[in-house]
This record gives sequence, structure tokens and C-alpha cells, in this order.
Amino acid sequence: MPDEAVRFGVSIPPKLLARFDQVIAEQGYANRSEAIRDLIRDRLVETEWHAEETETVATVTLVYSHHTRELGEKLTELQHQAHEAVVSALHVHMDAHNCLEVLVVRGKGKELKRIADRLISTKGVKHGKLVMTTVGDRLV
Repeated sequence: MPDEAVRFGVSIPPKLLARFDQVIAEQGYANRSEAIRDLIRDRLVETEWHAEETETVATVTLVYSHHTRELGEKLTELQHQAHEAVVSALHVHMDAHNCLEVLVVRGKGKELKRIADRLISTKGVKHGKLVMTTVGDRLV
């Protein structure tokens, strides 16, 4: 039998609540409860990233010019050095000059951040972003 929901009260200034209601309506939430549950889950996931032994999953997104000398090879070498964490890679030719690469990585948060930092800071990468999430086994 699923856990029963627990009701609790929250005091919040009217202006803040009005802004919250506007944002959740724009995002398509059916009600405040769904939005608040997602906020709580998001915070719980964020705490997982900082735990030393908690396994997490993330994407590393890179945008770079393929004309930059040996950059593709450097990025590939860094991925091979982290082969135990790199689950998958997607390479997209955005236009005649720019490439998008999205890596799915899995492991300890601290290690994933180290891998992402090395990739993103590689000379020639125009933009990079690490987006961490959870493997989901601890969420309700």
C-alpha cells in the first residue's frame, strides 16, 4: 500500500505566493502540491551530489568549433581517460563550424564534476555545462 500523503501548513508572504502561483501555472503544474513536491525532490537530489559515496548521473554538454586544431581528439582522449564514468556520447554537427557533444556520465558526484571541469576547460570549448541528477533509487 502506498504511503499516505501528509498535509502541512506553510506561511508565506502574499507577493511571494502570487509569484510562485504564476510560475507554476506557466510550467503547467496542476496544483501547488505537485510543484512543492518537485522542489523538495530537487533539493534532495542536490544533496546527493555532494555525498562522497552516493552514485549519481549527469550530462556534460559541450559546444565547440571543429576547426580548432586537435580539439576533437583532445576531447575524445579525455573521455577515454574517464571511460568507467562515460556511459554514452552524442555528437551533433550544428552547422559548418560548430559541434555539440552531450555525454552521459555516471559515478560519484565529485568525480563527475572533475571530469566535466576538465572537458569544459579544454582550450577551444566555447560553452559547457554539467547537469547532475539522480539515479532515482532514493526518491519517493
